[in-house]
Amino acid sequence: MTSPGKPSVLVTGGAGYIGSHAVLALQDAGWPVAVIDNLTTGFRFALPDGVPLYEGDIADADLLARIFTEQGTGAIMHFAGSIVVPESVADPLKYYHNNTAKSRALIEAAVRGGVPHFIFSSTAATYGIPDVAPDSPGVSEDTPQRPINPYGWSKLMTEQMLADVAAAHPLNFGVLRYFNVAGADPQARSGQSTAGATHLIKVAIEAALGMRESVSVFGTDYATPDGTGVRDYIHVSDLAAAHVQTLEALIAEPARSLTMNCGYGRGFSVNEVLDAVDRVTNRKLDRRIEGRRAGDPDSLISHPARLKQTLGWQPAHAELDTIIAHALAWERKLRDLRR
Repeated sequence: MTSPGKPSVLVTGGAGYIGSHAVLALQDAGWPVAVIDNLTTGFRFALPDGVPLYEGDIADADLLARIFTEQGTGAIMHFAGSIVVPESVADPLKYYHNNTAKSRALIEAAVRGGVPHFIFSSTAATYGIPDVAPDSPGVSEDTPQRPINPYGWSKLMTEQMLADVAAAHPLNFGVLRYFNVAGADPQARSGQSTAGATHLIKVAIEAALGMRESVSVFGTDYATPDGTGVRDYIHVSDLAAAHVQTLEALIAEPARSLTMNCGYGRGFSVNEVLDAVDRVTNRKLDRRIEGRRAGDPDSLISHPARLKQTLGWQPAHAELDTIIAHALAWERKLRDLRR
């Protein structure tokens, strides 16, 4: 049930992994919500009943104008885009088209349509290989942004566009830079559904369920306690909650824009994640040791102080075993949906 006084939110890419969880979080909190998605990587089944779905392109100005009118759109959450780093290196023009040029078209439509609030799904990839001291609490929003691949650059360019547009027009924005997103809705209403996904936890769970023969470990000679890369994993539902709280903050202070890292400030190595999957699934994964992938930093951990201090955000699902258990439950449900 929607609450009076809350503007309608248009979620781009709302049938995808993170976008669908944002839709659930908005709906659970009483926000009117609609979705635009071309269903290239999204799924109709990821959307709750009753949520309007406009199947189309975020660069279609006429369609966007119609949505804004029909829905009374007062805010946009922008998740649509391409996200596979190696693909961005092999096909950079696809990423600059999907992530940068189309974001520009969407921002222009928002300005023309008088939509005053815009939340953008950005990434820790904008930091590249961050120069962070070993005793540092992690990557902060002030860490220099030096992307090392077209994916990171395509997102950073959109961040810059938003800053420039907000300085010239009555629009404020929230940029949320994600670290490693994992898990699934605790009620198993949505989860990571993309076939061939490269996310470590999804890959490991698929292997535990017999859908893959093994899990590759790319590099065991990093400067970390066990030699495997360390990452900061954030539960997708905690991330979705941060989006809703960011929207509330933008509406409360229309003259303020926000840029915040989204993570827990705690890292787990590849081997620690695979050990946890072994533990939760009661299986023993076959681990295949392979060489390092180009551009992978030893460790990438968020410093989420700004997110917590600005929004009062606190994670509800921060335990690694919980993240894996929710992802496992979704993977089992997804297997049944596809039968």
